[in-house]
Amino acid sequence: MNLSDLNYAAALPALSLALGATVLLFLDVFIPKNRKDITAWLAIIGVVVSAILTLSDFGKSDSAFNGMYVQDSFTALVNLTALITAFLSILAAYSYLKRTNTERGEYYPLLLFSTAGAMFMGSSGDLVMVFVALELLSIPLYVLAGFRRPDPKSEESAMKYFLLGAFATGFLVYGIALMYGATGTTNLHDIFAKVSAGELTSSFLLLLGSGLLLVGLGFKVAAVPFHMWTPDVYQGAPTPVTAFMSVAAKVGGFAALLRVLTIAVPSLVVTGLQSQPGQTVVLHAAWQDAVAVMAGLTVILGNFVAIQQRDIKRLLAYSSIAQGGYILMAVAAAGSFVISWDATGNQTVSFQIAQSALQGAVIYLMAYAFTNIGAFTVAIAVEKDDGTGTLLDDFSGLGKSRPLLALGMSIFMLSLTGIPLTGGFTGKWFVFYSAVSGQMTVLALLGVLTSVISAYYYLRVIVKMWFETGEADAKDFSFALRSAVVICVVGVLILGTVPFLINAAQSVTAVALR
Repeated sequence: MNLSDLNYAAALPALSLALGATVLLFLDVFIPKNRKDITAWLAIIGVVVSAILTLSDFGKSDSAFNGMYVQDSFTALVNLTALITAFLSILAAYSYLKRTNTERGEYYPLLLFSTAGAMFMGSSGDLVMVFVALELLSIPLYVLAGFRRPDPKSEESAMKYFLLGAFATGFLVYGIALMYGATGTTNLHDIFAKVSAGELTSSFLLLLGSGLLLVGLGFKVAAVPFHMWTPDVYQGAPTPVTAFMSVAAKVGGFAALLRVLTIAVPSLVVTGLQSQPGQTVVLHAAWQDAVAVMAGLTVILGNFVAIQQRDIKRLLAYSSIAQGGYILMAVAAAGSFVISWDATGNQTVSFQIAQSALQGAVIYLMAYAFTNIGAFTVAIAVEKDDGTGTLLDDFSGLGKSRPLLALGMSIFMLSLTGIPLTGGFTGKWFVFYSAVSGQMTVLALLGVLTSVISAYYYLRVIVKMWFETGEADAKDFSFALRSAVVICVVGVLILGTVPFLINAAQSVTAVALR
């Protein structure tokens, strides 16, 4: 391997953020304890620099680290989503850390390290890179979850997340080992070549390895049945950390899941297929049924259990589980591909359905980032300094005391429901469309029905703010927090209209798979 194989320039957006976080960690030692706002501004500069580098990468196709890092449009979109998440999370935490006496300089470098991990997961071209990036994403989150020490709830949150996260990582590593044993390589494109050529030591080992990877990454995206940690961790962690965690972990987890399943094993099928001259057949990858079942269970459990919640953080936790289920529908749809034969028997394979599914998943993730962080930001504004004030009843009367804040929360709730002209509707439209295209109409119908059910608990928040009397008010209404809410509202509304105006199914592309 030489310097040209490393090709640092291709990985510059993620590398610059990781390097910036390292430098910021050292610089923070020299920043006075009462001036940690300097650390926050330096973190924002790091995010903006990485975003500029990311924007310059759109349309480029290259690789770094001898093929372990992939530079393409999918990587650029994932990077941009992760950076938007980090930027909004810094704004949301800026005044919260001050008023709760938890302002410690290491908060911002840890957040940047975790963001870099999400970026590396989305750009992984190798299973080893997936593992390293997952740890870079997760370990700072374990620390951030307990950042409100010595609060017992925050410490319990961090311990639960760490123990279950480490356990899930074991499944991921074992899956990687089995996939390597079946193919002799950890490179995603090389695995695809081995599968296509039938050069496998054991198809069973490859299928089992893919299943274990699904378990490891399923924990990270809080998919059923690997969701158990989510409500307690979300409730116990500091609210700005919960906001960041709820989006960043899903961005990284789903990006890696899509990379592995749609690039390495999209054509892994259990049975062979005989040549059928002049015909076209839609085949389904061997892992598709498992992902589809997970998606169905996730949207059902997330939405039905959310109905029973009385705390906004736990409600949004189960909402986050349900939203992950909708994205899993796009992942499942990516397992459908088309094989056609001409009159002479020559075979052509098309992954157009998978491309559409990737586009739907990325659009959904972007809409989810603005919506969920916006909702948690409003929760931060209402929350008291001691961590209380997060019950749904604490939002009663917010429309009277802070109408603009209540309006923002209403837009976020409508977006999570999937009401038209919001980003949530756009994301669900593309996800359901890809599911129908992949011949999973029942799954798409389940998604529509559970979206209707979700309207009950989302609209309940709106009813409490506007139609119930109470003493709700903003305990935090700083400029940084207001800015975060406004940016999230604008993002939700833009994603609710622009993708249809510019025909996003073609314009917002996730790059051709082959």
